[in-house]
Amino acid sequence: MATRILVIEDDADVRTSLRLLLEDEQYDVIEASDGETGLALFSNEMIDLTIIDLKLPDRSGFDVCRAIRSSSEVPIVIVTAQVDAYDVVAGLEAGADDYVTNPFVPKVLTARLRALLRRTQSLGADGQRTRFGDVEIAPKEGVVTKAGEPVHLTKTEFLLLCDLAEHPNQVMSRDVLLERVWGYEYVGDSRLVDSHIRRLRVKVETDPDHPTLIQTVRGLGYKLNPP
Repeated sequence: MATRILVIEDDADVRTSLRLLLEDEQYDVIEASDGETGLALFSNEMIDLTIIDLKLPDRSGFDVCRAIRSSSEVPIVIVTAQVDAYDVVAGLEAGADDYVTNPFVPKVLTARLRALLRRTQSLGADGQRTRFGDVEIAPKEGVVTKAGEPVHLTKTEFLLLCDLAEHPNQVMSRDVLLERVWGYEYVGDSRLVDSHIRRLRVKVETDPDHPTLIQTVRGLGYKLNPP
């Protein structure tokens, strides 16, 4: 069965360009021109990945992203204006896994989608169960618990935590994490990693403002520090 991608984009020309590009890559594409229609389609269809334009006519693309993320771990890619750094950060904080700028480079977009789908579809293939204080990670089962209670992570958050857990006490640079977790080199843009680290800390740290498990090593990157 072909991978099904939901495109929520109000600009008909952009939507058509995305559909033709994705269909050429053998994806099954479903389209929506506004947020409400997109959410309805997401609820009623089996969706493998969602592309959301942040500038929608009826409601904020951020709201659509948060609504999907509240009930699903499906990968989300946001589309934003090329120079709008605020939109990138806010979209990632709303739960997106990645972003592309508009106008987008077709080869860059399809490479990112392939990398994201490949990584998220291979969850749980490897790794042993590990415990760090009251946080337990079971890579094969795709499960994380804190004090015995399940922690609900997106697929990208889970991959990031697992990668840090595979290298305890080892500093992982942002560039290395981008390559290992997102599956491509995108040197110089730390926003993907930083936003996901912030979200991870909220979910697994006892005090996210004073993290003890996932620590920042200034100027170098991040490390998972076993208690």
